[in-house]
This record gives sequence, C-alpha cells and structure tokens, in this order.
Amino acid sequence: MQTCTILALGDSITEGSRSAANYRPYLIKLLSAENKDYKFIGPKKDHTSHHAGYSGRNSSHLRSVITRLYRSHPAEIVLIHTGHNHFAKNKPINTILADNKAIVKAIQKINPNAKILLATIIPSGKLPKYAYIPDLNKELKKFIKSTEGVFLVDQAAGFDWKKDTVSDKVHPNSDGAKKMASKWFQQIQNLAQGLKANTLIDELPENEKIALDHASKVIPL
Repeated sequence: MQTCTILALGDSITEGSRSAANYRPYLIKLLSAENKDYKFIGPKKDHTSHHAGYSGRNSSHLRSVITRLYRSHPAEIVLIHTGHNHFAKNKPINTILADNKAIVKAIQKINPNAKILLATIIPSGKLPKYAYIPDLNKELKKFIKSTEGVFLVDQAAGFDWKKDTVSDKVHPNSDGAKKMASKWFQQIQNLAQGLKANTLIDELPENEKIALDHASKVIPL
C-alpha cells in the first residue's frame, strides 16, 4: 500500500500547546481507524506527528516560507488553516486572502497534482481583535470555489468558541479539536472517493453527520 503524505500548515491552532489542543492527534486516530496509510510530514515534530504549525505567526509568514518549506516537504495533501494573528483595526482581509492565494499558487507550481484543503477560520471570542473573521471566511469561500485543485473545509461551521475554545477564546479545547479533525477527515475521505473539486463540506450535511458519528466511535466526544 502506497503511503499518502499530509502537510498540516498553519499557526498555533495547528501546532497546539500545553494549554490548548490541536486537531492532529484526533485526525490521525480517525485515519488510522480506516486502515489507510497516511503519513504526516513537515519541518517540525512533536509527540503526535510532523507538522508545519508556527505559533504566533500569521499568513504572511507562511507565504514567505512556503516555497522552501514545500520543496522540502512536498506532501500530496496539504491542510491549510491560517488567518489569525492579525488585528481587525488593520483591516487585514485583503492581505490574508492574498497570502492564501500565494500559498496555494506556490504549492501548485511545485506540484500541480497536490490536493489542497483550505479551511475557513474557526471563530474567536477575542474581540475586537478577530472581528474580521466572518468576512474573511466569506472571501475564502469565494476563492476556493473558483480555484481548481483547492477544496473547502468549512471549519467555521458548527464551531462555537464559547464551548470549543480554552479560556483565551481563540485556541481549541479537546472538543473543538475533535470537531476540526472530523471536518478534515470528511474531506480527505471525499478525496479518496474521487469526489470532484470544490465539493463543499457544508453542502453535505449527511456526510458530515456520518463523519461526526464515526468520530464519536473512534474518539469519544
């Protein structure tokens, strides 16, 4: 069986910390339960897996390193969740959107066959700093829908910062991390089943329910 490589790209929500959970261990459990051969790669490593999560860094940093990073770690599937670590007062939406577009372009230039799973940004109760996130997510959806080889994972849908984050109102707790893992898992499953590009997770409620039901059996919710 050929191993499929995965690169988890983002900030502290991807990397995790002592005080906050991240989706990678839960996603690995879901993938392992399917007996599929997936391997996480990346320049960093913790007790869970390799990854490319950069705490405290924003989309502009990822844009600046993506070409070198992806040449060294050319994963077949790339999971991207980046949009935090900006301030609403700086009106960052256009910058973040341009950064995401550049990241996708750089990956596709190196590997036109890469499957890029680009997420909407999980909501945050840290306001007014992150007041821009809902409007950013609308723009991300428009970009993904019009871009070949990029697949939407709507991490914002169903994520409740009041229940799914730690005390900072930004980073996922274990419940939030499990929700994120189930969303990534469903779209990876869609790819494995050969579904067409730009299939929207939020347009497949029955599939999402199946994923969440499956997740509850593998990782108690």
